[in-house]
Amino acid sequence: MVQKITAWFDWVMSSQTLTLGGSAILVGLASGAGVWLFKWLIDFVHGLMFGGLYGVVSPLGAWMIALIPAVGGVIVGLINHYLLGEEKVHGTAGIMQSVALAGGRLHYQDIPLKSVAAVISIGAGASVGPEDPSVQIGANIGSMLAQTLRMSDDRIRTLVAAGAASAIAAAFNAPIAGVFFALELVLGEIGSNALGMILVAAVTSSVFTQAVSGSSPAFQIPQYAFHSAWEFPLYLALGLLAGPVSALYVRLLYTAQDFYNGWMIPRWMKTASAGLIVGVAGIFLPQVFGVGYETIGEILNKNDLTLWLLFALLIAKIILTPISMGGGFFGGVFAPSLFIGATLGGGFGIIAATLFPSLNVNPSAFALVGMAAVLAGSVHAPLTAVILLFELTSDYRIILPLMFAVAVSLLISQRIQKDSIYALGLARHGIRLDRGRDVEVMQTIMVGESMQLDTSVLLESATLSDAAETLMQTRHHGLPVVDEKGLLVGILTVEDIERAGDKTFVSEACTRAVETAFPDETLNIALRRMSRRDVGRLPVVARENPQKLLGVLRRADMVRAYDIALTRRTAQRHHEQTVRLDALTPARVDVSDVVIENRAQCVGKRMSEIPFPHDSVIASVRRGRQVFIPRGETELRAGDILVVVADGEALAGVLRLCKKSSKSSNA
Repeated sequence: MVQKITAWFDWVMSSQTLTLGGSAILVGLASGAGVWLFKWLIDFVHGLMFGGLYGVVSPLGAWMIALIPAVGGVIVGLINHYLLGEEKVHGTAGIMQSVALAGGRLHYQDIPLKSVAAVISIGAGASVGPEDPSVQIGANIGSMLAQTLRMSDDRIRTLVAAGAASAIAAAFNAPIAGVFFALELVLGEIGSNALGMILVAAVTSSVFTQAVSGSSPAFQIPQYAFHSAWEFPLYLALGLLAGPVSALYVRLLYTAQDFYNGWMIPRWMKTASAGLIVGVAGIFLPQVFGVGYETIGEILNKNDLTLWLLFALLIAKIILTPISMGGGFFGGVFAPSLFIGATLGGGFGIIAATLFPSLNVNPSAFALVGMAAVLAGSVHAPLTAVILLFELTSDYRIILPLMFAVAVSLLISQRIQKDSIYALGLARHGIRLDRGRDVEVMQTIMVGESMQLDTSVLLESATLSDAAETLMQTRHHGLPVVDEKGLLVGILTVEDIERAGDKTFVSEACTRAVETAFPDETLNIALRRMSRRDVGRLPVVARENPQKLLGVLRRADMVRAYDIALTRRTAQRHHEQTVRLDALTPARVDVSDVVIENRAQCVGKRMSEIPFPHDSVIASVRRGRQVFIPRGETELRAGDILVVVADGEALAGVLRLCKKSSKSSNA
């Protein structure tokens, strides 16, 4: 009997289900504990900087508070420069890239240093949030455990997503929102087989958080009251405002990043300068320092801030968060999105209460809905935004206006800025993800990139004989037909002329039921439309005015565009190889793209003849549309792009061989 029980116990312990379930529980516990420690350290450093340090220098003047973020910037900049190094795609976007392209393998060895840098950044008052670093903590814990247990790529991805869900659950005490965050953003699909493990991890993390910190949510929110259906137009207006604000926020983040990347000064000076700007603004608006949860709570409860102060905080946060992130501070964009939404909604609520006193609206309710609307418009995760705010309120009555404003904000934001904060970071490195996976080749080219702008047209008042002569001269089988105002009315093809019979004018023979395309559509959509109607050309028109002709998309243009798409795909495959290789190499070894210049020492030589440093590896070569692994007899050419695995000195040696030498340039 004892032997049977022992055998059964061994079978259970070795079973796959228990291994996976136990892993999810471990990830949830470790992520919850990690996020709890991370938040405690932020409070400790914040008290040290704004209590201890400011207490020492405050006798010199209140303006000395501006130096605190600058001091934090110097420390973070030095950590970044000497200990962490350059990171091409960071934060949640980096996790999304790893899950899609590298099997969820993250450099978890760096997470302690990154967490310290984030603690100093937020504690010193930089205008960034703690959620993205928290997500990195959870995701890296999941990746570390899965890699240690030598799990498959699918299970590594699952535990990474479980860690991310656990982190959001711990940060907001909102486990359901954490699950949707992992599904919408990290995995990119709702109907995932990993749902069970993600749920287990998020619940475990939330239980741990409630055990050590209490069951109260991140924000104390008063009872919401919905008085009248006439409030819905006001929530529509709030959504219409939140959409452009979200799009502006996204664009400013990357504009600031480009500015700082192009500023040729030491990295620590960039971060110090960003901190000084935040510090100067904080002299007049101390609410912009750090996370801003206290200000959000004040808006949601008392809402005793003036309209002009709310407007000033809105503008300041939209500007200072991009400056902080671009300057090199470690942190996230999640909390600033909530701050911006709270100030926008709170200010809008004050205006609505003043203009429509009979509706008895509560400005705090608009602040709450504004938070969800701006968050959804920024990260393009509407379910996460709705569920998060619902969990914070535990009030079903707010769901309808919440969903309404979120949907409107998302639609407007996507119309202005197609990519979310995270997707745009990936797109700038040639990565386009759809449901967490790579995008089909023709989805990477837009109609506006491929259409012919300078195209001939036919007037509807012209005769068919003149039209036939125009078609012969332009060598086209069909042309758009426009009226006297230049507005599209139809299309005339050679087949239309042949079927015209005794008709005389273009207006009588042209086809008026025209299939069109929009410049912001992808080519695969236009191609399906062409195939459905069996036509060889599509007039391209403006969305806001379907009669305004912008150009023409023909089959020849599609062929050229496909050629461009294949070239882009090769570049993307090359980048994917680099990402996978980078995930498998030690943290202190660089994986870099090196372009072979004209007249470089290695041009025209075989790999076996080139004295590459011993501590370097040429992993692959991209040549035109080909990506291949080089061999000893492979001859390198100018324009080849090498994926090089090497440390600093070895990489410098490879660069010397691949760059144009001074002797060659002087010849």
